[in-house]
Amino acid sequence: MSAAMSGDRNFHMIEAVSDRLEGAPLTPRRRWSDDIKARAVAESLVPGANVSAIARRVGIVPSQLFGWRRQAIRNGLVTLDNAQAGSARVKADTVSSVVEIVVGDVTIRTGADIDEAHLRRMLRAVRSS
Repeated sequence: MSAAMSGDRNFHMIEAVSDRLEGAPLTPRRRWSDDIKARAVAESLVPGANVSAIARRVGIVPSQLFGWRRQAIRNGLVTLDNAQAGSARVKADTVSSVVEIVVGDVTIRTGADIDEAHLRRMLRAVRSS
């Protein structure tokens, strides 16, 4: 048996407002320009480069930088010269403003936007080794 319904029926409108899901990112997705990606990939392909440090400086996780590298290789923007030596060649039109400094038998490749203090530390480290 069911309960008897009263004569006056009240209807209530409930409005549901969606909010951020639990665990969803706090910030919207960032879009990186092709130029920034190319510079980060080129810097990460220099033999002896620390990919984690480069990713941290750019503001991404290392796995994202590795993904950018795979994508650049797949798209033909980067050609691997010798997999054992870890050397690679980046097409010239993909990287803008790359500076190459030769100190003795060491070659330093960096973006032109490197700050002076960081460049001085790098040069001091190469000269002291």
